[in-house]
Parts: sequence; structure tokens; C-alpha cells
Amino acid sequence: MSKHLLLLLTFGIFALTRCVPPTEEKLTEVHVDFTNPAHQALYDLQDKGLTDSLIPYFKYKDPTLRYMASLAIASIKDTLAIDSLAGLLNDPVDEVRIAAAYALGQIGHARAELPLQEAFDRYDTTGVSKYFNAAVLEAIGKCGSQNLLTALASVSTYRMTDTLLMEGQAWGIYRYALRDIISPEGTAKMMEFATNSKFPSRVRFVAANYLSRAKNIELVKGDSLIPPAIAREDDPNIRMALAIALGKTKSEQAANALLYQYNIERDYRVKCNILRAFGNLSYEKVKPVVFQALQDPSLAVAVTAAQYFVDHGIAEDASTYWQLAKEPGRNWEVALTLYAAASRHLPYGFEESRKYLNWELKRRFENAGSPYEKAAAIKALGEYGWNYRYIRDVGYPSDLAPVRTASVEALAQIARIPNFNSFFGGGITAKRELSECFQDAIDNGDVGMMAEAAKVLRDPKLNFKATFDSLSILENALKKLRLPQEIETYNEVKKTLDFFKGIQVNEPAKPKFTHKIDWKIISDLKPSTKVVLKTRKGDITLALLPEYAPGTVANFIELVKNKYYDGKNFHRVVPNFVIQGGCPRGDGYGSPSYAIRSELPYLHYDQEGYVGMASAGNHTESAQFFITHSPTPHLDGNYTIFAKVTEGMDVVHKIQIGDVIETVTILEPK
Repeated sequence: MSKHLLLLLTFGIFALTRCVPPTEEKLTEVHVDFTNPAHQALYDLQDKGLTDSLIPYFKYKDPTLRYMASLAIASIKDTLAIDSLAGLLNDPVDEVRIAAAYALGQIGHARAELPLQEAFDRYDTTGVSKYFNAAVLEAIGKCGSQNLLTALASVSTYRMTDTLLMEGQAWGIYRYALRDIISPEGTAKMMEFATNSKFPSRVRFVAANYLSRAKNIELVKGDSLIPPAIAREDDPNIRMALAIALGKTKSEQAANALLYQYNIERDYRVKCNILRAFGNLSYEKVKPVVFQALQDPSLAVAVTAAQYFVDHGIAEDASTYWQLAKEPGRNWEVALTLYAAASRHLPYGFEESRKYLNWELKRRFENAGSPYEKAAAIKALGEYGWNYRYIRDVGYPSDLAPVRTASVEALAQIARIPNFNSFFGGGITAKRELSECFQDAIDNGDVGMMAEAAKVLRDPKLNFKATFDSLSILENALKKLRLPQEIETYNEVKKTLDFFKGIQVNEPAKPKFTHKIDWKIISDLKPSTKVVLKTRKGDITLALLPEYAPGTVANFIELVKNKYYDGKNFHRVVPNFVIQGGCPRGDGYGSPSYAIRSELPYLHYDQEGYVGMASAGNHTESAQFFITHSPTPHLDGNYTIFAKVTEGMDVVHKIQIGDVIETVTILEPK
């Protein structure tokens, strides 16, 4: 039985209690029912972040309340609860023990390591504690020390039938890597898991994601073990991770294997990852395939190929990128990315070419049909330093929020030119003017511009302390920002103010409790209720998950009923990652006037089509949501999952930045 199935059974009473007469509940079983006033009251304590009021529930006779209180702490992540949670690791009810282990991992404090280590059932020969032991191994990965990683990675006694234990071991090593803690033993174990088809697919999946995401790992024999593993792997979710891992080996064998795989690959997501993996390999060897990829019928593949030339292109091919950008019928997003590649790599001495290239980009900006096309043109102009005055003059006064925000991003890009001083002939005048541009961005009160300007001003490599001395502007900006809806910008400006004052940056501000859960919406919600997002490219049907995230589901339904999402754009699309929508500004910095809490039960983003809440940190969510193109397990435990796509994933894969959510409707079963 998978962990997801176990949790679904745990929450099964949510649907059943509507039609089954009440019976005396055994105190050895967990049944969560969000129509139960007592369960709602406990969850309200979670929603308010009241750890002190939740801890007493750990001693209640009803295991459901102990279980719910543990998961509440998993969302709040309060170190105050560590000692009390440790006591629940010996709870007689398995679901409670698992929830406690997960919560300790979520808190992520070193003090949780010892109780987790001691609670692991080493003598469980019959598999009674297999779910708990797997949860403990993963939790250790979130809080354990380097020494314990070596011990975890060295375990080699699990049998092929010990699927859950091996999966827990793999998750633990993966979680260590997300904390930038690695070991040769851990990498060797994950290489073994990922490339040996005898291991269960779930174990291979986790291990492949480790190999793709872990930083600074030595992939010994990766160039010989990974290619055959990719070739025989049926699961594209594993292939796409192995492709990134293979690129890390930077070998001739890797290049040959990836080129071969690209030519036979049918899943566009794997193609995107292969193109990204090419960034570690010889440009001359892979460029013919990347040029070919610009013609791919999948827009995601073509955009990824164009971005390859931005990141890894060469001066000798700059004119080719430019000519390809102008091909008739070229999608604007691909074209402007190619323009950006041409502008970045065009040699400085080609003054006439530069003049015409800039002229064309300015015309593209002026004639663009959407704010996102204009924003892309502005960013492409930002690839050439001397465009900074034009970018300021046309971007800052724009009526379009995405353009205003993109203009500051483009100026930040110019400020980060590696050879800034030599490019600008000393750089003093340009640095001072850019400093004034960022000052104006903060002073004008536009939250997108303010946030982006604040980020670049505190970059220690750029030394803006020498040119930016108006701390009062930062202080006044903080006073004007509205909380909680502008919390992201508030935190960015506050970090920059602290940087200029030379004081240590504290924890980012968290919104106060402002939006109570409407339990009537949850009580009235019928089982199997779905939501349909209508777009010009087709419908996307979502199955809601109130059993995991009742507060988020209630908020989403309320917004849908108020037609909040109708007419909003998908303002962010990252190929083979997510599509994101729900921003009233259209640039990612907009929000309703309230915030809701993160809800983080023991789930993984281990499939495509999960619907999560976008945030600027835990408990800052409101209306923006995203849908995943593929598994994204690095988001686990930090981003609320509240729905799953059941129909229309083909539409999700076709969504382009700027596409509109025309209407959102609720479908209730008859």
C-alpha cells in the first residue's frame, strides 16, 4: 500500500460521514472529519499558528486529535513542539507515529535527530513498522547531521521486497541534498538505486531526482551507468531526471548518449531536460540538435532550445541567432529569446549590427501585442548595457505591470554585467545612473518594481553602498506597503534596508492571522466536487483535495464563486516545471488583501498535474496557484497541494505565458 493510499484511507471518513449513521469510534483508529466541530476547532488552532494550544492535544485519548495536532505542527514548523512530538514517536497508533516523525522533519532542527534515530524500529522483521520507519528515514534527511547521512547511505541490508524502507532511505538522502549536505556514500547509493532496473520504480524515481538536483556531487561511472538506464527506462519521470544527471558528468559518452536519446525521445519534457543538460557539454557537438529543436512543434522545447543559446551561445553564432529570430511565423517567445541570445553574444566591435539589432528590438517592443511580449522585448534589450536609459524611459511609465517589473529586471541584468566597469569605460556614471533608477523604482510605490530593485541593490558583488545613500527612501517604502498583500515586497525591501544598515537579516515577516476558514464551504462540499478552468486552448479539470488542505480549498472555492479568476492570465510558464496564474497585476506581485496559511501534510509532488499554492514563503499564500508539468519533489513540505488535474493535462502542457483563464466553474456531482 502506498503512502498516498494510506493517507486517503485515513481521511476517508471525510466523505463517508455524510451518509453513514454515527457509531461508537474505536480509540485505536484515526478518522479525520472536517465536518466535525471538534476537528474544525483543532484545525483553527493550526490556522492561527497557536502551538501552545496544540501541544495539549498530544495527550488526548482520541488518536485522531493526536494525529491532527502533529500534522498541524508540520505546517507551523515550531521548534517549541520538538520535545512533545518526540514522545509521540512511541504512540501505539501507527498513523500518529508517522505524523510525529514527519512533523519533526518539517521543523528541521538538529534536536529532532536523536529522538528520530532512537525511534527507528531496527527489529521490525515482520514489516509492522515499515511505514513509520520509512517516514523516520525521510525525516532524518531534513534534520540529521553529516555523520548520520553516512550511516544512512551505508545501509545495504534491505531486500528488494523492502520497497518502503529503500524508498525511505532514498528520500532521506535526497532531503539531505536539498540542504546541500552530501556524501560519497550517499551519491554511490543513489547511483546504484537509479541505474539498476531491479529496484522498485519509486526508489529509482527518488534516486534519479537526487542525481539531477544534488550540487557538487561526483558521479563516478555515471557516464557508463546512466546511458543504459535511460535507454531501458519506461517512466519519463525518471528519464527526465537522469538526463540532467548525465549532463553533469560532462563526458564525451554523456554527449553521445544524450544526443541519441534526444533523437528517439517522444516526451517533450524529457527533451527539455536533455536540452538543459547540453549546457554542460561541448557546444559544437550539441548545437546542430539545439538548432533543430527550435523548430520543434512543442513550444516548450523550442523556448528551451532558444534559452540554451542565451546561456551558452558564442559570439561566432550571434548573427545566426539573430537571423533565426526573424524567421516568418516564429513564435514571439522563441523569437525574443533568440534576440536576447544575439544581443548577449554579438561582439562589441559590430557597431552597425548592434544598431540594427537594437532598432529591431525597439520596434518589437513598440508593436508587441501583449504585455508579456513587451516584457520579453525589454529583457532582450537588457542584454546590452547601453540600452539602460531607453529601458528606463519606456518601461518605468508603462501602464502594464509586467512591463514595469521587467524594466527593473532588465536594468538589474545590466548592473550584473561581469565586465561592467570596462564595458562602460570606468562605469562610474553608469553605476550612479542605475543606482538612481533603482532608487526611483523603490520611491514610486509599484510593488513589482520595488521588489526587483531591492534585490539588486543588496547584491554584495555590485557595491551599491557607494552610490545609494538614501536609506530614508527604503524606510518610507516600508511604511507605505500594505500588509499582508504586499508581504513579498515588504520583505525584499526590509532585507535591503538591513543590508545597507549593516545589520544581520532576521527572519522574514509573516502575515498575521487575517482570513478565517469558512467551514460552511467545506461542510457543504459534496464528495468528488471538481473545478473546471476554461481557456482558449481547452478545459482543465481539477479534483479538489479538502481532506488535505481544507483552508486552501475553502479559499479557492470562495474566489471561484466571486469570479476572481475569470480573465486572469497565466503570468508565469516555465517549460517542464509549472504554469502559474491568479495574479491581479499579471507579474506575480499581486494579491488580494489577505493571506492564508500553508497546509503541509505528508504528501509528495511526485506526479504531474498537482495544483499548489504559490507563495513568498510559508503562510503568505492568497490566490496565486500553479500546476506542475512533471514531478517536483523539491517543493514537498513547503507548498500547499490542494488539487489534482484529472482531465486536460494536454491543455496544461500547451499553456503559454499570457494565456487567459476565461472562466472557472464548480462541477458538483448529481
